[in-house]
This record gives sequence, C-alpha cells and structure tokens, in this order.
Amino acid sequence: MRIGELAEATGVSPRSLRYYEEQGLLGSHRSAGGWRDFEDSAVERVVMIQHLLAAGLHSPTIAELLPCLEAPPAERTEVMGRLLADEVDRLQQKRREIDRELELLQALREDTSVQRA
Repeated sequence: MRIGELAEATGVSPRSLRYYEEQGLLGSHRSAGGWRDFEDSAVERVVMIQHLLAAGLHSPTIAELLPCLEAPPAERTEVMGRLLADEVDRLQQKRREIDRELELLQALREDTSVQRA
C-alpha cells in the first residue's frame, strides 16, 4: 500500500508516516519508481505507534518497545517491563513537577487577589 493509502487507513498524515519511517518506527519498501510501499500490517503498527505517542512515550522508547509488543507473549522479554516501568517513573516525575508548578501559580494568583482587595 502506498503512503496515501496508509494515511487514509490510519488517519495519520503522510508527513507523520515519513517521520515514523525516519525514526525507525515504520518500514517500507521502495518500488522501481521510488514510491514507498507499506505492508498491510503497517496499519496496525501505525495505530500502535499513535497509542504509544498519546501515552507520552518518545520515539526512541517506542522503537525499543515495538518488537516486544509485536512478539508472541511467550517471546516477550523483560525489556518491555523495564521500559514501561521507566516510562511510568518518568511520567510520575513529570506529574510531580507539574503539581509543584501549579501550586506556585495558584499561590501567586491568590497573592495578587489579596493585594487587590
């Protein structure tokens, strides 16, 4: 399937698909005319990439996770568990940082309302 067909099937822009390919997340074969040709299984892979990006994972982590996620459960390694645990830790740290920033902004907002009164 060509890039336009994959874009239509997944709702992902051709530009994003090219980016996924550059990052090693998605593969294609080139036709004699130089066109990208994707396997039908690319649809599922793109959907999975979208879910992982929406979960806040970065492209290098997704590149490591995809082989684990696509392997049969018996063949999955502890790599997947470690990567996911690392991402949970990273996102929890990010949440703590955001909570601190929110507390600071709320305190500043309360200070400015008290000064106006």
